[in-house]
Amino acid sequence: MEQFGTITATASVLPEKIITNEDLSKMMDTSDEWIASRTGIRQRRCVTDQETSDLCYLVAEKLLKKRNIAASELDFIIVATMSPDYATPSVAVQVQGKIGAMRAIAFDISAACSGFVYALSLAEKLIRCGSKKGLVIGGETLSKLIDWSDRTTAVLFGDGAGGVLLEAGNEQKLLAEHLAADGTRGTSLTAGYHHNASPIYTEDSEGSFYLKMVGRDIFDFAVRDVAKNIKEIINDEPIDYLLLHQANLRIIEKIARKVKVPQEKFLTNMDKYGNTSAASIPILLDEAVTSGRITLGKKQKVVFTGYGGGLTWGSILMEL
Repeated sequence: MEQFGTITATASVLPEKIITNEDLSKMMDTSDEWIASRTGIRQRRCVTDQETSDLCYLVAEKLLKKRNIAASELDFIIVATMSPDYATPSVAVQVQGKIGAMRAIAFDISAACSGFVYALSLAEKLIRCGSKKGLVIGGETLSKLIDWSDRTTAVLFGDGAGGVLLEAGNEQKLLAEHLAADGTRGTSLTAGYHHNASPIYTEDSEGSFYLKMVGRDIFDFAVRDVAKNIKEIINDEPIDYLLLHQANLRIIEKIARKVKVPQEKFLTNMDKYGNTSAASIPILLDEAVTSGRITLGKKQKVVFTGYGGGLTWGSILMEL
């Protein structure tokens, strides 16, 4: 019998440490007014003693507890992240080991701020191919990739993790999707370059470990390509809510005008958490579920849209 992926639980974890715009103004040449007026961000969370895998593990534990499911029942764990603890083992495998999900395959997806949408799309295909239960988690500790003297990037990003439990059901919940990528624009946002220190390697490189972004390129990309992507997905269908990657309030406001959807349908929380890359959409979803704005099983139509480094972008229309 044909089966489809259904989101049956949400969860999120935020580090306790809050860094306000005022805190940043003491570290660099900026101010609360300068940051908030350009981005909509007032504060962000930063880890003090946790890794990305720690945050994702806590999300996994919450998801299992909410549905009273044993880790041994999971068929897969997918983690979307651009800030893993190691090149290997993956964050997903670390989570698998910590929770004891020994039947589950586990791997990471690296698609920056589109990562959760990419991962959710792939997870839904795993369900269609026979898997019964799995976790899709977006987790980041971007604070380790930031040059804390660079106000163009340091003011934007935060740490956190969120995720969903996906289970097999007989109703199709993923109604439409459109994922995209363009590697020719990849230098617009880079992070995590590792210099080759091998005595055999002779080239000099200009790559940087710290996150570097051409802000104007990303802004233009978002309001042009991403807005077009959302338009194609909703196709004039009535939508309850749109959960976009929480990069910048100005971007979301401009996209709302371009797609001609009321601003109040675009949920936001970047004022509290900043840009948490792959974690932003699942954190936002969990907040909406916790507050009662979104109720799982109520058949609300929701759009998830990610966009960022790669360049990558994409939208999924789901009935929750």
